[in-house]
Amino acid sequence: MTAMTDGAVHPHHRHGWWWKTLLAGFLLWVVTIVVTVLTSNTNLVPTIILLGSFLVPFTVVLFVIERVTGTVSTMQLVTAFFVGGILGVLGASLLEADLHQGAFLFIVVGFVEEFVKAVLLLVVGWRVRPKTARQGALLGATIGAGFAAFESAGYAFNAAITQRGIDLYSLLQTEVVRAVLSPVGHVLWTAIIGAVLFGAARGAARFRWSSWIPVAYVVSAVLHGLWDSNATVSTVLAFVLTGTPFSAAGSGAVPPGLAGLATTLYVVGLLVVTVVGVVVLVGVLVHHRRVDRARGADQLATVPAWETTPHRHAP
Repeated sequence: MTAMTDGAVHPHHRHGWWWKTLLAGFLLWVVTIVVTVLTSNTNLVPTIILLGSFLVPFTVVLFVIERVTGTVSTMQLVTAFFVGGILGVLGASLLEADLHQGAFLFIVVGFVEEFVKAVLLLVVGWRVRPKTARQGALLGATIGAGFAAFESAGYAFNAAITQRGIDLYSLLQTEVVRAVLSPVGHVLWTAIIGAVLFGAARGAARFRWSSWIPVAYVVSAVLHGLWDSNATVSTVLAFVLTGTPFSAAGSGAVPPGLAGLATTLYVVGLLVVTVVGVVVLVGVLVHHRRVDRARGADQLATVPAWETTPHRHAP
């Protein structure tokens, strides 16, 4: 086994490119917005959408590139980001086309989208060696980032197009919110599935089945569904906690007196889901790290003493 597959750092790694790209991209995004406002040039709107939607997710890919080891190449990660992201949103769109509004709509969407990303993770990671929890988390984060980028571009486009023309404020608000939340959204959920899926292989070349794999899928899908349904849940809780009848919503809008509480509950809900997701991911990685260390110690203990003791040559 070569040094590369043993976990040696790739020679092309340059730590720090991710935050440099984030800073430079943010400045370009701001400059583009300023020029668009000054010139009223709507041809620049697609540039704003692409920069704002892809900057943070692609920064995640650069972060992964600087830390991934084994046989994973930069080209594989970039391909996983773009191809995985496109196929992910296409597959999810096809599977969600016939879904109807209901109390469990967001949960169903979570299961559908995490299933699509898990399948892509299997395909992309089939030849990855060694298969470890850390490698799986990084690769899962890459596919999740690709999904988030293309999905955010769609939301930004829809926010920009209105009956009155292009709503630049709504576009920018959508991009900022999704950019800030993307690392703890699709990236985090798919990283959890990847960590468990690859961790079950225990460093082998092939995937291995584990009862924890469906558990990880269900946990990620439920977190995804809770995240998406948080706006509805927080609004309902605001009505319940204040004793306000639902009829006060009128045309569906939240009464001004409840807007502040609903927003607070919304933020708290996102924080709770995020903390749970981070704790699960860290717990999986720490568990597999301990298992790997214990397995390495056991293997070392079985090596004959004459193989580990330096040889002394007679004078």
